[in-house]
Amino acid sequence: MIVYSLFDAIPFDPNTILTVGTFDGVHRGHQYIIAAMNDLKKSRTNARTVVVTFEPHPQLVIQRPDKPPITLLTDISERLQLLESYGVDMVVIIPFTKEFSQISSNEFIKTFIQERIGCSDIFIGYDHGFGKSREGDARTLHALSSELGFTVHEIDAMLMDSTTISSTEIRSSLKEGNLQVAFELLGHPYFVEGMVIHGDQRGRTIGYPTANIQAANPAKLLPKNGVYFVSSDILGKTVYGMANIGTRPTVTNLDDIRFEVHFFDLNEDLYHQQIVIWFLKFIRDEQQFASIESLQEQLHIDEQYCRDIISTLQGNDTQS
Repeated sequence: MIVYSLFDAIPFDPNTILTVGTFDGVHRGHQYIIAAMNDLKKSRTNARTVVVTFEPHPQLVIQRPDKPPITLLTDISERLQLLESYGVDMVVIIPFTKEFSQISSNEFIKTFIQERIGCSDIFIGYDHGFGKSREGDARTLHALSSELGFTVHEIDAMLMDSTTISSTEIRSSLKEGNLQVAFELLGHPYFVEGMVIHGDQRGRTIGYPTANIQAANPAKLLPKNGVYFVSSDILGKTVYGMANIGTRPTVTNLDDIRFEVHFFDLNEDLYHQQIVIWFLKFIRDEQQFASIESLQEQLHIDEQYCRDIISTLQGNDTQS
């Protein structure tokens, strides 16, 4: 997959199948659009599929005062990895600014899409809006299609048990600790990419040393505070562990949220490494214990619970 910034010399090609959006999470609804684009590409000669996206997320730039700050399911690096995995040929990243937000929907399509990139087909989701104040929609595209010579493909909302698959629904599920629903909406486990940083090393003193993870983007959404069964790929090997997200009320009275992972059977120096943590199962809420000894007892229980899951997973792998 080739990645361009809007300011790069993007190769112009009118034989381009294109979609535009933030694609936060690259969830199953987004995947369906990409699959439809790839299917159309197969019927064309020398066509390419292009995703036009924005960085930073528009809502981080034009934050509405009546709404809480947006949290991201994927930062730009994570988004690009997912888009590539689903077979996109090219991504064009538009640096989103307040000035850019004032561009009309007609100018955006004419100047930035048709003149800079080229386009034969545009795919649009059921609720997509673009241009100043999201004034542009499917009707805008249909009105421009004959003038500019492209075809509009409208994709209906995807439903799961009568719930519309959307980034908003996924965020809500994660904030509730409902990883299963998030997984079904995303089509893959939720994950956080971040740097292993130095902590206060309290975990070592109670037999559970942890890697402290700092998400690459401060707007990245961490799931609900609690304990999770997680995995990561370290040195080419899948490593399991348990993570804690929260304020660690038993050992500190600070209010800042920490994201820590204790990996099982791993003796590696991970400091300053960039790793990806996959959230596989919510175990329990974070809680305050009466003593460090009580915390240790619960951690032993949590660990055994996770190891039982690992045994089941490895047993299934052996059978398959």
